[in-house]
Amino acid sequence: MPFTGPAEDRLAIRDLLDAYADAVTRCDVNNWGATWAEDAEWSLPDYPEIGTTRGREAIIAMWVEAMKQYPGIMFEAWPGSIEIEGERATVRSYSSEVYDQDGVTKRDRGVYDDECVKVDGRWLFKRRTFRNIHRQQGPSGV
Repeated sequence: MPFTGPAEDRLAIRDLLDAYADAVTRCDVNNWGATWAEDAEWSLPDYPEIGTTRGREAIIAMWVEAMKQYPGIMFEAWPGSIEIEGERATVRSYSSEVYDQDGVTKRDRGVYDDECVKVDGRWLFKRRTFRNIHRQQGPSGV
């Protein structure tokens, strides 16, 4: 079953996904950074120039630089599965991004395979791996 574990923990992980998406859309580095565990790992295998980044501070620094290329981004995320075992959870979520780059509107859809951990009563991302599913491009505003 794709959704297992205590309902309050599943809701807290949904809140984590929502907080992450909201922070991306608002380019809020503090709130975005607060979604990661101190010893987190973020892998972007479809972007070999970035690869895997380890440690919350390094992840935040990489994200700040990357976000300069995504002005006006609109980012949404929703869970496909949340499986909780104690203080750990395996999560699959999907994302949809819309942004303009160089006069072109881009729409990216992807999937995250995540491991979350509960630290001091709060769920955080311990490991995220992002893969592209679909990319669409068109004239700006279309």
